[in-house]
Amino acid sequence: MTVTRHKVRELAFQTLFLLSSNDTDLDNALQEVLQASKINNCPEYLRFLVQGVWQNRQQLDQDLTQFLKKGWSLKRLSRVDVNILRIGLFEIKESQAIPAKVAVNEALELVDQYSDPESKKFVNGILSNFIPAE
Repeated sequence: MTVTRHKVRELAFQTLFLLSSNDTDLDNALQEVLQASKINNCPEYLRFLVQGVWQNRQQLDQDLTQFLKKGWSLKRLSRVDVNILRIGLFEIKESQAIPAKVAVNEALELVDQYSDPESKKFVNGILSNFIPAE
C-alpha cells in the first residue's frame, strides 16, 4: 500500500497525540499507530515528522506562543490543536520539500478531521504568521 504524504501527516498527528497523552516512548507510539493502521514499514517522512516535532517541541511551542492572545498559553489549547500546530510549524521550518502554504493547508485538513470547526481559523491565523513573504 502506498502511503500518501497526507496519510503520513495523519499518522504523525496520531503518534504525537499518543506521545503527549500517555507515558510511552516514541518508538512504541509509532509502532502502535502503524499497527493500528495496518502499515508494515514506517515511511521515512513519518519518522522525520514525529522525531522532529517531538525533539523540538519546546522551541516550536515558544515560537507558537508568541502569536497567542495576551495571557494565553498552549496549555489552554486542546492537545489536538497543539499537535496540529506543531506539525504545521515544523514542516514550515524544516521541510524544504514542502512549501509553507502546503504545510498550512495540510494542517487545516487535520483540523477538519480531528478538531472543532472553530479551530480552523485559529490554526490558520497562527501558522500564517510563519509563511515567508514572497
